[in-house]
Amino acid sequence: MCPSIKVLQQSKNGILTFCNHSKLFQLVFNNLCFEFYEWELEAFRKHLCELDVNYWEKTIAYAPTHRKVPISVGNKCFVILLDGREVDELKGLLKIKKQGLKFLAAKDIAYKFIEN
Repeated sequence: MCPSIKVLQQSKNGILTFCNHSKLFQLVFNNLCFEFYEWELEAFRKHLCELDVNYWEKTIAYAPTHRKVPISVGNKCFVILLDGREVDELKGLLKIKKQGLKFLAAKDIAYKFIEN
């Protein structure tokens, strides 16, 4: 690892780093990698703050995928889709929403239950 790279935040599926040499923030989340200058990171953070997860999950309820929250990234033809938990984790990485200990509800467990 380059000595000028500093880890700012880390979660189960992502990491936010800052390179002092290039002055770039790097956000790696699942299989996505973003490089931001400070003003771009603030704009992305602001966009996530204004994102209404409940609205999108209801509006795109018909979609065949479980990821229903669209986040546009720069180009109009490139949109990433996340689910509510991934958005919360991403907000935690960007220190938008403090992640606390949350207990799982029965609906949060993606397990096929078969009673014998």
